[in-house]
Amino acid sequence: MRVFAAVSIGLLACRPAPPKRPPPKVEAPTLDVEETWVDPTADLPRGVKRPVHDRKTAATSNPDAPTIAIRNVTILTATGQTISDGAIVLAGGSIKAIGPDASIEIPSDARIVDGKGKFVSPGVIDAHSHIGVYAAPSTNAHDDGNESTGPNTAQARAQYAYWPQDPQIARASAGGVTTALILPGSANLIGGEGFIVTMRQGRTSDDVAFPGAPSTIKMACGENPKRVYGEKGGPKTRMGEYAAFRAAFYDARTYLAKTAAYDRARALWLKKRARAVELDAKQPAGKPKVKVEAAPDVPAVDLKLETLAGVLRGDVLVQIHCYQSNDIGEMVAIADELGFKIRSFHHALEAYKVRDLLVAKGIAINTWADWWGFKLEAFDGIPENAALFTQQGGRATIHSDSAIGIQRLNQEAAKAMAAGRAAGIPITDDQAIRWITANPAWVLGVDDVTGTLELGKRADVVVWSGSPFSVYSRAELVVAGGDVTFERAKGLEPSDFELGHSVVDTETRR
Repeated sequence: MRVFAAVSIGLLACRPAPPKRPPPKVEAPTLDVEETWVDPTADLPRGVKRPVHDRKTAATSNPDAPTIAIRNVTILTATGQTISDGAIVLAGGSIKAIGPDASIEIPSDARIVDGKGKFVSPGVIDAHSHIGVYAAPSTNAHDDGNESTGPNTAQARAQYAYWPQDPQIARASAGGVTTALILPGSANLIGGEGFIVTMRQGRTSDDVAFPGAPSTIKMACGENPKRVYGEKGGPKTRMGEYAAFRAAFYDARTYLAKTAAYDRARALWLKKRARAVELDAKQPAGKPKVKVEAAPDVPAVDLKLETLAGVLRGDVLVQIHCYQSNDIGEMVAIADELGFKIRSFHHALEAYKVRDLLVAKGIAINTWADWWGFKLEAFDGIPENAALFTQQGGRATIHSDSAIGIQRLNQEAAKAMAAGRAAGIPITDDQAIRWITANPAWVLGVDDVTGTLELGKRADVVVWSGSPFSVYSRAELVVAGGDVTFERAKGLEPSDFELGHSVVDTETRR
């Protein structure tokens, strides 16, 4: 709050001047130099996670991880290069060496994995999963995926609902998955923040959080929000949906302006206070302290608007559930109007119709190989969708949206590749493996540390019994962040919950 001195000038020439009086003695408020000032907003939630100081180090460092050397193997790096008869060394949570087997020095303490006839790929990444928030066994007690109490629940966070002992996690690991984006469901227009996890079991959600991953937000348009809220006060139509999106983000813009004004006023107040302390230190003893105005009032925090303000600032990656090309176009128009970027469209069965628009905007898609027809807006899905989008120069991913589908994303990628090739689109093995590794890593904002097999990147690796595009191949060894999360020779690693409440044989783990 700024204090302005108003100076009144009266032109009262016909009146005699009042007698002069000495100015009243006013004691300036004391400002103790020894006082430690505490920022009242320092610990207030801002809706956006504070990033890890050195994200790459945090994501690629695991001192307790074993040293593993995989030799005589075909390596699909997802960088455009395939290494025949290659070797890869993992140690301390990262890739320490990769290349032709004859050129790699194997550490003396390494566990040697013979990869003859086998393939190695980056860890599989699922860009759209509800594991842990729709946990097994499926009951009302585990129904934590949709905060369907209002069309806009931007304040909700999937991390708070994630159960890291969900038995489905072990099955996903057995399918080669090392990382996933856990999203709220699609009942809401704005469902809340997603949660990027390392696919392993833990005691708390913090145990499995992907180090330093950026914040994401889930939005949805089309049939789902209409169905859920049509008789609950709306939106009931697509007109109402897009009006609600625009209203929410205009509110967020106003909120962002208020918080920015507070930040500026506070910065100015701090400068004035520091100057006052400096002047007071030079004053002779007994002199009044320099007067400093009161600190600006801290604005109330609105968690819903904090999240949306983070979107407008570019701190939160926007993930949108959307099927039809017209809906995709409307969301792009709203993002352009309000000034935020869309990271990717999820499901996006009609992306092939507007692929030029999306590629020009740098927007990715996350889709299925051949799911279609389960509701009207899914009727124009085609199996060539991912291939056409890739041919256009865009980033496509094959996602699951299913606790069953997540166990075979390699096969889903193979189906989408086969459909493209049958249509005359020459999809390469490297492009297809990127659909479930490098491209979803970009969608999640972690492609600088995972998604490809390169020196120094995170040790997220899968050893396959054969080509990952063969229906007969299975993941034999899965390493996530340097830790072995699945080994077929040992079987599934059941969670504490499953050990106590299932028929799993604790000897064979089967």
